[in-house]
Amino acid sequence: MNQHVLSIILFVVFVAGTIGITFWASKNTRTAADYYAGGRSFSGVQNGLAIGGDYMSAASFLGIAGIIALYGYDGFLYSIGFLVAWLVALLLVAELMRNSGKFTMADVLAFRMSPRPVRTAAGVSTITVSIFYLLAQMVGAGALVGLLFGIQGEAAKAGTIAVVGLLMIIYVVFGGMKGTTWVQIVKAVLLMSGAALITLLVLGKYGFNLSTLLGTAAEQSGKGDQFLEPGGRYATDAQGITGIIDLISLGLALVLGTAGLPHILIRFYTVPTAKEARKSVNWGIGIIGAFYLLTLVLGFGAAALVGSEAIRKQNAAGNTAAPQLAQAAGELIFGETGGTILLAVIAAVAFATILAVVAGLTLASSSSFAHDLYAHVFKRGNVTERQEMVVARIAAFVIGIAAIGLGILAQGLNVAFLVALAFAVAASGNLPAILYSLFWKRFNTSGAVWAIYGGLISAVVLVIFSPVGSGKPTSLFPDVDFHWFPLDNPGIVSIPLGFLCGYLGTILSKEYNATKFAEIEVRSLTGAGAEKASLH
Repeated sequence: MNQHVLSIILFVVFVAGTIGITFWASKNTRTAADYYAGGRSFSGVQNGLAIGGDYMSAASFLGIAGIIALYGYDGFLYSIGFLVAWLVALLLVAELMRNSGKFTMADVLAFRMSPRPVRTAAGVSTITVSIFYLLAQMVGAGALVGLLFGIQGEAAKAGTIAVVGLLMIIYVVFGGMKGTTWVQIVKAVLLMSGAALITLLVLGKYGFNLSTLLGTAAEQSGKGDQFLEPGGRYATDAQGITGIIDLISLGLALVLGTAGLPHILIRFYTVPTAKEARKSVNWGIGIIGAFYLLTLVLGFGAAALVGSEAIRKQNAAGNTAAPQLAQAAGELIFGETGGTILLAVIAAVAFATILAVVAGLTLASSSSFAHDLYAHVFKRGNVTERQEMVVARIAAFVIGIAAIGLGILAQGLNVAFLVALAFAVAASGNLPAILYSLFWKRFNTSGAVWAIYGGLISAVVLVIFSPVGSGKPTSLFPDVDFHWFPLDNPGIVSIPLGFLCGYLGTILSKEYNATKFAEIEVRSLTGAGAEKASLH
């Protein structure tokens, strides 16, 4: 059977299955708690799998493998950063957020502050971060289509991005959190199975000797031992001190960003108790940790078996390295037919990955718009659950259309890189407000608004006026050059700015509510009253 025909069949089977799950879930989605938090009915194990499915995005599977294959050692820093970030999420926010909130990040902030300005700021930040992250998934979908269906050209890839966008709108509009969670659980199992299979095939080829694999990868890269040393992408002689600072900036964004990602934070609200929240994060860490170890073999395996030149020829940013490796490994072990089958399976899994993650992101941003902006800012709480859910579904449609348009524009960028930018924005705007709110007694409305807007605006502005925006062939606008900020990653400037703005906003305002802080402190540590509370 032709590879492209097989790929299409597998893709259609997965899509049909997940749409079936979505419509099954829609029958059980009656209340706002069902739509936003899956009725808080998922176990720790189920939610852990879903967290893994939400977190192991196209950036992880396609982008990281590509960056490692093209740049070696520096690419693996993405894997390390994404993994270490989970420790921050686990230790600082997971259980506390679940105990304190209701449906969104803004619930925690608004509890002890003036709700309207805080919810407005949190809603704007959530939607901005989600759009950045959505961009990465859409670009991944466009990069994958040429390999998956044998279609080339910008118009064809744009069509694929549109299809992915429409599917994610269906998942979110009809399935809500229940449908999205089950799609993510299925996808997590498929992705782990696919990545483990390729890893075993690659290691088997090199006698399960990692040193042999790394040596071959270095040789095939054309860079020799330098491929296995720092400086392939960052801190090169050409970049000098700028490259070193850029690398530190990237690390800061990756490690601190997870705890501020809206689509990860809302996952903690889907479990019934604090104990299940802890269990879900532990399961998530286990799954995610194992996966990021596999990306080491995927990346260096692609460099060894496929070669940097072949990867760049298919996709300049390296986003197709993992599927190309699947085909090469399959052909080595099972012949041409085996390569065709494995490529089709892995490409379909990659598409499943994209669909599951974009559904989670769209749900987070549409929930924030409906629950925070519409219900509590525009309507001042005078709205029924049914009206709120209708608005959430309309918002999901609008955000999906926006993501499709932006994804078509950003096709030339590496998906892991785009996700790193989303992490930078989350770490700069959301994280300072969350940590201050949970741990600083003096924190107030002014501080929250300053922290969110200060971090958010500084991160976005620096990205626009960095080499990501213009000045390079891989920039968003490659034909012009208006950049003045030298770093690709803004985190080293924007994250401290977010914390500083939160501090200044707080001390310059006289507002202070010790009683509310004491109440949220008890709730965050014990979970007392969190389930029944209606936070306005």
